[in-house]
Amino acid sequence: MTAAVFLDRDGTIIEDVDYLSDLDRMTLFPYTVDALRLLERAGFAVVVVTNQSAVARGIVTEAFVNETHAELDRRLARGGARIDRYYFCPDHPEATVAKYRRQCRCRKPLPGMIEEAAADLGIDVARSWMVGDRWIDVETGLAAGTRAILVKSGHSWRMHEEAPAGMRADAILNNLMEAVGWILRAATSR
Repeated sequence: MTAAVFLDRDGTIIEDVDYLSDLDRMTLFPYTVDALRLLERAGFAVVVVTNQSAVARGIVTEAFVNETHAELDRRLARGGARIDRYYFCPDHPEATVAKYRRQCRCRKPLPGMIEEAAADLGIDVARSWMVGDRWIDVETGLAAGTRAILVKSGHSWRMHEEAPAGMRADAILNNLMEAVGWILRAATSR
């Protein structure tokens, strides 16, 4: 079984523009390509797990989310980087689009997307990491059995989001590149 780094999308690998509804607004952080290449070289699977409630709110479609991921793949490929698989949750318990109005196991902070990826890709979650810009990302990773890093590049730091009671990240770092450095040091010290 392989180890993976599970990544939140908005605020972690691309800038968070609230609800991304136009590909022209998608901007990679300047360190994203290099960070992903380092993970690949170290043998980690790289998997995006992202809540996309904009679908449930009728702002975008699932097809647009898939188109966004295809465009992200194209941009990453130009720099020699890649993401192995994308998982997204379009649901929200207060959705305006009826078919997405539900509480499901794949919506973070529940661990469904990580569990599905682990089954699909043969991932050992105990050797894996979750990196995201919100405490729900940390909570998701911990619920799935990974280690977890919170990055300050997106939502939680901008909104001064407090950690839920008893919640603790393995590290709180500035961005994905710092998180990758942390992960690589931890992997070599085992």
